[in-house]
Amino acid sequence: VRLDHLLSRETYTEPRAWMSLRSTLWHLTLFGFERSVKTLYLFFENCIEDNYIENPEHALNCINAVVKAAIKNNVYVIIDWHTYYPQKEEAKAFFSMMAQKYGKYPHVIYEIYNEPMEDTWESVKEYATDIITEIRKYDPDNIILVGSPHWDQDLHLVAADPLQGFNNIMYTLHFYAATHKQELRDRATAAWEQGIPIFVSECAGMECTGDGPLDIEEWTRWVEWMEAHKISWVNWSISDKNETCSMLLPRADKNGGWDESLIKPAGRQSRKFIRQYNEAVYRTKKEKK
Repeated sequence: VRLDHLLSRETYTEPRAWMSLRSTLWHLTLFGFERSVKTLYLFFENCIEDNYIENPEHALNCINAVVKAAIKNNVYVIIDWHTYYPQKEEAKAFFSMMAQKYGKYPHVIYEIYNEPMEDTWESVKEYATDIITEIRKYDPDNIILVGSPHWDQDLHLVAADPLQGFNNIMYTLHFYAATHKQELRDRATAAWEQGIPIFVSECAGMECTGDGPLDIEEWTRWVEWMEAHKISWVNWSISDKNETCSMLLPRADKNGGWDESLIKPAGRQSRKFIRQYNEAVYRTKKEKK
């Protein structure tokens, strides 16, 4: 992390517009792990939901397959503890395991608490301090993402009292453009201007329910804001559920190769944004072919 944004370890450029898999466990059947990584080739998020608590052996098999595929294909992977309330001891043991196994790989980013809801910032700080300390025993420098109260929106609280004593820490912001508008951008801008490194680890163009109509105009404002501030952002999500935010139709092939008829409006608009702001990446890939 340099000042307020993420730099690629290899190129010292800003890797920004990426994609998110909804859940590793759900995608066990929808997408083949390595094929899915090759198809997306930008970014995906490894979402750990309650299945890890209920069936850790199965969940770890899924997680390990996805992370290994990301490393093999040389793309970033977020290992995300996807919960809305603290589970500190379980999270601490989990991230200790992940850091020991994958901490030597620069591809790995840890998101230690997806969306704190009713927690105070003081309690999130205490939780984060314990989890980060555990990770840093085994991984001294990979990026760690820290959430804030009210679904990763209270960055003003972070700016007033950020974590101390750690390096390569970023703070997550989540938005859904049809719900969250200029007020949240103003709050995030104020935190950014105070030097808070921001990473948008979940965003999309519809309402915060993940459903409802797309607000393309407001979504465009958000993307332009993120790009102007060199803030990395992850679109939610590559999945085939019956909701606006799921970008594929159920008949989409798990091996990729999706044409326009299989990609829903949110997916087409996400792809448009990603291609627009990663033009140099696409140009380089075409030149290598």
